[in-house]
Parts: sequence; C-alpha cells; structure tokens
Amino acid sequence: MTQERIHRINELARKKKSVGLTPEETAEQAVLRKEYLAAIRESLEAQLDNVYFQEPDGSQTEKEGRMSTKNRPQRPDMPLGTVCFSLLFPVR
Repeated sequence: MTQERIHRINELARKKKSVGLTPEETAEQAVLRKEYLAAIRESLEAQLDNVYFQEPDGSQTEKEGRMSTKNRPQRPDMPLGTVCFSLLFPVR
C-alpha cells in the first residue's frame, strides 16, 4: 500500500464527513479499504511468522500453523481480540 493511496483513503474519509461522497467515490473508498486491510493482514502474518514461544525450560519453539478460532484457547476473562496475545503475555 503506497503512501498516496493512504492519503486518498484519508481524503475520502474527510470528504465523507464534510459533504458526502458520490457513488463512485463510495465504491473507490470500499476498494481502497479492502486493499488497506489486506496489506495490514499480510504485514501481521509476516510478523507472526517470526514469533517463537519461550518454554518453561528456556527453549524456544516456533509457532505451529495458523490458529483458527476453534483451536484458540478460550479465556472468559478476556475479550476475543486479546486471546491471541494472551499466549505471548500470560496474565498471572
């Protein structure tokens, strides 16, 4: 995602708040948002590919595959968005 496309997303957001968007601009905004979210997901997946878990004995293990919602440990005391990070930073 280039900087000028990010500027265009922000420009359309400001215009939507002030005067509204035409149907063409609304469609353009939707496409740009999808591209932006795809870029964020790609970046996050690349970061998570470099995650290692510290075991109690001091060794490090590589993350195994992608965790689906079914495979995630459920923590009733935490919202869903923080469950993934609870593996990295356990609450004591």
